[in-house]
Amino acid sequence: MRHSKRTNYPDWDERESWDHKKCSSSHKRKRRSPSSAPDNKRCKNNHAKVSDSYYPDERDHHERRYIEEYRYNYIQISENGHNHRDHENGDCKHSSKSSGHSGRSSYKRKHKAHHSSSHNYSQTDEIVTILGEGAFGKVVECIDHKVGGRRVAVKIVKNVDRYTEAARSEIQVLEHINASDPGNKFRCVQMLEWFEQHGHVCIVFELLGLSTYDFIKENSFLPFQLDHIRQMAYQICRSVNFLHSNKLTHTDLKPENILFLKSDYVEEYNHRLKRDERRLKNPDIKVVDFGSATYDDEHHSTLVSTRHYRAPEVILALGWSQPCDVWSIGCILIEYYLGFTVFPTHDSKEHLAMMEKILGPLPIHMIQKTRKRKYFHQDQLDWDEHSSAGRYVSRRCKPLKEFMLCQDSDHKNLFDLIQRMLEYDPARRITLVEALKHPFFSSLKENM
Repeated sequence: MRHSKRTNYPDWDERESWDHKKCSSSHKRKRRSPSSAPDNKRCKNNHAKVSDSYYPDERDHHERRYIEEYRYNYIQISENGHNHRDHENGDCKHSSKSSGHSGRSSYKRKHKAHHSSSHNYSQTDEIVTILGEGAFGKVVECIDHKVGGRRVAVKIVKNVDRYTEAARSEIQVLEHINASDPGNKFRCVQMLEWFEQHGHVCIVFELLGLSTYDFIKENSFLPFQLDHIRQMAYQICRSVNFLHSNKLTHTDLKPENILFLKSDYVEEYNHRLKRDERRLKNPDIKVVDFGSATYDDEHHSTLVSTRHYRAPEVILALGWSQPCDVWSIGCILIEYYLGFTVFPTHDSKEHLAMMEKILGPLPIHMIQKTRKRKYFHQDQLDWDEHSSAGRYVSRRCKPLKEFMLCQDSDHKNLFDLIQRMLEYDPARRITLVEALKHPFFSSLKENM
């Protein structure tokens, strides 16, 4: 995997005053073509880079640092280690007693993966660069000389039984997606073919741009502009709704698994921050990483999703289904808006405390139903606000609406959508069919 160097951030107060300073008008930024741009604007291309998320179950283990850490000089972070993304990938193998599903899905039983070709990449293709490496293997960018020099991303899986099995499972999901969406209208990454080479399963994907997380990171964790968030959010909801309509739950939605088609940008000098700032040229995205995708009638692991995007029903082991994807999307959207996650933790009880600080108390019926009694005392979260962890949560979390940087209708609509996605009770959480009709997307539909 790629491991990124830590990036310096602007000061917190400087950051708060940077974006949304003129409400909705601040997001209608004038764009000029590269040919007419002044000297301080430069067009950049990132089309040759690919997210590490081409790995099915591989998790990102590099540290993420948050803007707000600068406000406190890393004192608490250094003491408590809260600046790590905790993926707990090893725990995702546990079975779920609360799930009534077991074994392979009916689709996977009926449709076994078949070799799409007898392709020999070592003879016909040229490897350009390594795009990512991890426990699973590696992803390389190749030039496919037999198809007119087409550039592709090839995931080469280690010749290890558990990795091979996971890769074959992903291939079956990708084949199902390809068959269900031959025109690729629903923005799921396209598998072009797959083959075996010397015992290694190799999956060939279309080559995409940077992940949305990598773009934010390389832009010093500055957020996306609101119009881009709207377009990206609509495409994500539509893509994942397509999965849900095909009885699939993605289970690992996060900014790393949302990739731009092309991550080209214009670099402009921001006089307020006294630094260069990247402005994305095209916010079109695709959803990737179907290694953890689960059919409705398939065995459900107890623990799914990357920590910061994990729904409360998963943490409380209450069983999960498609609404857990909706929660993850809500977390993604507020991260796009702020430039950083609102749940920077690697501990489940602390995660629940952050949720309560931002969203209010957990529903009593969920507390009474969970078998995770160690988190609660007398049907309330067993949390000491005066402890080191309690002070950390109090400093970094506040009610959801207080994260709004402007009070105009666009911002209010976005936060209303996020709040509905971050509904504790999965039975009451907004569905993606409903989300696509939300007023936040009204202006987008008018221009479609």
